[in-house]
Amino acid sequence: MLFKFKSKAASDLIMLEPDARALLQMMLGNDPVKGIVLAQDLPAVIARLESALAQESAQRQAHKQAEGASAKTLADDEKDAAVQISQRAVPLLKMLKRCLAEKADLVWGV
Repeated sequence: MLFKFKSKAASDLIMLEPDARALLQMMLGNDPVKGIVLAQDLPAVIARLESALAQESAQRQAHKQAEGASAKTLADDEKDAAVQISQRAVPLLKMLKRCLAEKADLVWGV
């Protein structure tokens, strides 16, 4: 299933369900299939998303350090090569900031 994020301030952003749900969970604490973020709520939503992404990145770094470089396996190399949720969040963050600048709501649906 695909999620489509829309706003008058930016072009549509289409995202696969697992990534969209993870980002909505970070932004809102839940992951509704349809919803809206009002322009006045954007600063709090952006802050929550950036904070959650920073936390996730710190946890990933701590996990890497705990494993140590000598214990690195082929499976770990594949995990490192995978696209991280923070990379998936970049287009959505740009869209949210543009919505904030233009005082536009963000809506999404399936």
